[in-house]
Amino acid sequence: MAVDPILSSPLGPAACEKDAKALQFIEEMTRNADSVQERVLAEILSRNGQTEYLKRFKLEGSTDRETFKSKIPVIKYEDLQPEIQRIANGDRSAILSAHPISEFLTSSGTSAGERKLMPTIQEELDRRQMLYSLLMPVMNLYVPGLDKGKGLYFLFVKSETRTPGGLLARPVLTSYYKSEHFKTRPYDPYNVYTSPNEAILCADSFQSMYTQMLCGIYERKQVLRLGAVFASGLLRAIRFLQLNWHQLTHDIRTGTLSPKITDPSVRNCVADVLKPDPELADLVAGECSKDSWEGIITRIWPNTKYLDVIVTGAMAQYIPTLDYYSGGLPLACTMYASSECYFGLNLNPMSKPSEVSYTIMPNMAYFEFLPHEHSSIPLSRDSPPRLVDLAHVEVGKEYELVITTYAGLYRYRVGDILRVTGFHNSAPQFHFVRRKNVLLSIDSDKTDEAELQKAVDNASKLLREVNTSVVEYTSFADTKTIPGHYVIYWELLVKDSANSPSDELLGQCCLAMEESLNSVYRQGRVADNSIGPLEIRVVKSGTFEELMDYAISRGASINQYKVPRCVNFTPIMELLDSRVVSSHFSPALPHWTPERRR
Repeated sequence: MAVDPILSSPLGPAACEKDAKALQFIEEMTRNADSVQERVLAEILSRNGQTEYLKRFKLEGSTDRETFKSKIPVIKYEDLQPEIQRIANGDRSAILSAHPISEFLTSSGTSAGERKLMPTIQEELDRRQMLYSLLMPVMNLYVPGLDKGKGLYFLFVKSETRTPGGLLARPVLTSYYKSEHFKTRPYDPYNVYTSPNEAILCADSFQSMYTQMLCGIYERKQVLRLGAVFASGLLRAIRFLQLNWHQLTHDIRTGTLSPKITDPSVRNCVADVLKPDPELADLVAGECSKDSWEGIITRIWPNTKYLDVIVTGAMAQYIPTLDYYSGGLPLACTMYASSECYFGLNLNPMSKPSEVSYTIMPNMAYFEFLPHEHSSIPLSRDSPPRLVDLAHVEVGKEYELVITTYAGLYRYRVGDILRVTGFHNSAPQFHFVRRKNVLLSIDSDKTDEAELQKAVDNASKLLREVNTSVVEYTSFADTKTIPGHYVIYWELLVKDSANSPSDELLGQCCLAMEESLNSVYRQGRVADNSIGPLEIRVVKSGTFEELMDYAISRGASINQYKVPRCVNFTPIMELLDSRVVSSHFSPALPHWTPERRR
């Protein structure tokens, strides 16, 4: 069949006219990446030229790249904190942005344990919505017929708070789901979800998950794609099904809703779906009661064509578990975004996770790239480093991403390390390598080496009462359990064998470590149930010497050897686990509250 030329693009034949326009837009933006970037920077600087921050560096109306690069310093969050705090406290003057800051988007924790506050403006919602609108037109090039069914997506809002000056502070996806862009989105046959808006917007994570799962089961034959934002979220949904299938099948069998669902708007929206269906209840109960849950996703949702989850970066650790539960369904990573800015999309969303590359859309912000070999060197405000423009990065090289946004971040180091894999037209494509300095991550938490050291130090103080100390330690993120949890290996020096630490005391050490970790981790433990209790595994005396011997046998220098603070190499894990003498878990939840510290 001949393809209508109107519906064709270099990316492939579009599924419909609307898709064709989206694909054409991608082509236009990526063909002219450098000129689009030049325009974006000029727009940002001319609009925000009279802000306090930019006036400080005496741009004097200049909007060209060379002046901008010579005068504006490359910064981290800590450099901007005084300005952000003033805005948070209620200062409405044009500090960072000429447009009013509409809210703060909360990002991963700072060294002080609080989430970062990223300023945003109202029009950023339009930019984010624009990027979302490009995802399905690209996906339709690879998976036909997605308009003939629905998507089962487990989407959740998280807690929000207000700054002292009254601005909302909340995660970027919570901001999007609560916006009119999402709640009153126009009907699109390619973007129909089984989850009602009321369930997604329910703040109680149990009621939200239960309702989304129930609706997804009722429409099991219509489900063509299954997803969550992160791989960890989808696995949490599978674990939820393991724990609650008895109640779910009871509700399906009787056509009644569990009394645990108390939110009136959620109960009302489920009333349209709920009806007695003993045959469906029998099928789900039959599958869920089997000893093996291998392939459970396709056994319950037989028409699923792919899983839509992020499995790049730290989420790659979940790929084997997802393959087990899905029977090896393709994993689609569709877009690349953060609280600071939405960056781009994957033009080959069905590629293997290890080969995923994101194409940065040059209209989203102004992008620069710090060569990775320089990214560990402290940057001087007096002599800004030579950063590379978007269109001039080199294939095979790694860079740290630096952004300038419409909302008032200027030459801001995001902390993501990216490797250039190629180009689409003149726009580079990047493989996400890792977050800079992140040691442990289960969900949206990020723990670095300094924070882990502080947590170990605080916990080990409890051992003084029994004259014991921590000789050495390492860690790993155990994702075989659902939810995953942190495991810390401790080698102890017990100075009084008659008074060695008790199981109860070591459990308290686990809790003390959790209390020392940042608010993102503690929210995952307390409110989101996305992280399990921290575990300390005590190993035999001499274990870390064996670890060093093993590293040296593989070519490490004895003079330069340092104990790795995080491990994931199978032989090392096996060595450590073979030396474990006892395991201990945190006996309680750490303290967490949505309120920000003053």
